[in-house]
Amino acid sequence: MRRITALPNLLTLANAFCGLLAVAKAIDALVLAGDANPAVAAQFYGKMEAACLLVFLGMVFDALDGKVARLVGGSSEFGAQLDSFSDALTFGVTPALLAKVLIEHEGPLLGYAGHPRLHFIAAAAFALMAILRLARFNLETTSDESSHQDFKGLPSPAAAGAVVSTLLLYLILRRPQLELDAIGPTPVGQLFQLFPGLHVEQMPWWILPLIACLLPLYGALMVSRVRYVHAVSFLTRRGSFFLLVNLVFAAFLLFAAPIPVLFLVFQGFALLGLVLALFRKSKPEPEDPAGPEDELFAHGGRD
Repeated sequence: MRRITALPNLLTLANAFCGLLAVAKAIDALVLAGDANPAVAAQFYGKMEAACLLVFLGMVFDALDGKVARLVGGSSEFGAQLDSFSDALTFGVTPALLAKVLIEHEGPLLGYAGHPRLHFIAAAAFALMAILRLARFNLETTSDESSHQDFKGLPSPAAAGAVVSTLLLYLILRRPQLELDAIGPTPVGQLFQLFPGLHVEQMPWWILPLIACLLPLYGALMVSRVRYVHAVSFLTRRGSFFLLVNLVFAAFLLFAAPIPVLFLVFQGFALLGLVLALFRKSKPEPEDPAGPEDELFAHGGRD
């Protein structure tokens, strides 16, 4: 077996560990779900929030492992396969499972009588499309830097972020206390304090089946041919001074209202790829001044 570099592979395994821990948190939440004590039942939302945040922590490790591997010259076929297995767990199986747990727990509370089998099909569609997308990526992508500038299909971390940020947005609307952290209330938490009527009892029941419908939609985007920019490569490349300024202010917004900003960023990223794809499709392709027959005669005909 060829020698491997430990650091980037440890970062990849940390990504997988975040996915496993998120699944464990979801299982713990289900154990607490049936408790009649309101204080214990409220822990369901806290554990689900922690599970969702672990998926985002996995994204941090996923963004670092490839960069670290190229910096230390540790890129290898082993690392690429390990990365795909970790991504399949953290960004494929875990978001689908979290969505199914949340839908089936909240359904009776909102008067939504969905079918568990349909929820499973929606979750399985997302997870399986993520696996297919990663398998295709391994076959079509080379190790050179130019092949990491954009993607065919929505990247699995971005799809996971779109799903999990939606779940987080639902959770803070369902349990505004989640926005009252140890540092102090976020702007969203202060909004909930000013308007205490903003809670889940005013939310329509169809939010839950909408979340279920988003799963196969994002799954289809992952296996599509819609092109998406590589966000990490875009942020780490050499750019203008004003790009750095914009990123600093974006970080301030993320600190002030993390969950709404994450929701807008990931939903906007998924939508932007579709809009650009439609724009490219609507643009007329430049016509070749020399038609097929002209080109044939220009080369003296066929041998």
